[in-house]
Amino acid sequence: MLLILTGCSSTYYGALEKLGIEKREILVDRIDDTRESQEEAKTQFASALEQYRSIIDVDGGELEKVYDRLNAEYQRCERDAEEVSARIEAVESVAEDLFDEWDGEIDDFADAGMARQSRKLLNETRSEYAVMLQAMQRAERSMEPVLTILKDHVTFLRHNLNARAIGSLQGELNTIEQATASLIADMEESIAEASRFMDSMQ
Repeated sequence: MLLILTGCSSTYYGALEKLGIEKREILVDRIDDTRESQEEAKTQFASALEQYRSIIDVDGGELEKVYDRLNAEYQRCERDAEEVSARIEAVESVAEDLFDEWDGEIDDFADAGMARQSRKLLNETRSEYAVMLQAMQRAERSMEPVLTILKDHVTFLRHNLNARAIGSLQGELNTIEQATASLIADMEESIAEASRFMDSMQ
């Protein structure tokens, strides 16, 4: 539904503006939604890491159950990563429309001083938005390497559903821990930037 509505953005925004909802409010809502999705993804990736840690100490009889749990964690991570990406796209869409509209309206000012002030405010807001968007995109990019590592190890477990597979995974724990820690740091930075930007918009 969201994709259909944003595809016809002028109709979509027109309908919302008739209800008293401005693009600015839509942008803040979408940023908030993205921040929440990133929080969920951060938690899910941390949970997947815990599941991975738990398989290091299992015996062979429990391996299939462990595989099922780790695979389920991976699937949830993948869904959460897709959700974060979709939310970021939604933020970009409404932000571009808001900035285009703002830019166009500056030309309508009769008062040159007001036009200059509005242009200055637009440029400042665009700069703040760019910092926030870069943080979101950096966090988004950091999900892919972690997903790749998790997928490889889930597949490896499936192909080698025996106790010997566990011994060979011990050395990989450090790699996954480092990648997940980096992902979580990027997510936290992005969430903080989103909060700062939302505060500046209100």
